Amino acid sequence: MTDRIWINNRVPQTLYIAQLLLYIRGVIGLLSLAALGRTELFGSATIAAAVILLASVGATAAAYGIANSFKWGWRLGVAAACMPFVIRLEWAIDYGIGDALSFQPISLLFDLAVLGLLLHQQSAQHQRIYFR
Repeated sequence: MTDRIWINNRVPQTLYIAQLLLYIRGVIGLLSLAALGRTELFGSATIAAAVILLASVGATAAAYGIANSFKWGWRLGVAAACMPFVIRLEWAIDYGIGDALSFQPISLLFDLAVLGLLLHQQSAQHQRIYFR
């Protein structure tokens, strides 16, 4: 029998909620690939699809890594949580900061929540001490 798990409820609640939100982020990202038709990033729909796919797979892998107490999982989670801000930065360069902040405000709050949960002092301290 394997020791690998998908959700670890023995971690602090900040990491537990971050796991759930990273899984949700991964699923929503994969579902959004179907509706990608008019989305462009750096002038290309192919780059946009690749970035969304990488962020989705990265978020799912990060949640799995966090559940199994791997440091790479936490680091990948932080990187995957920062990816939407890179996309918003490119959006701000193309369309202005006002449009970047008003584009999908609920998604912006979701992105801030995931990043905040992962960078929270309790999460960072737990992964530093207990993760391999």
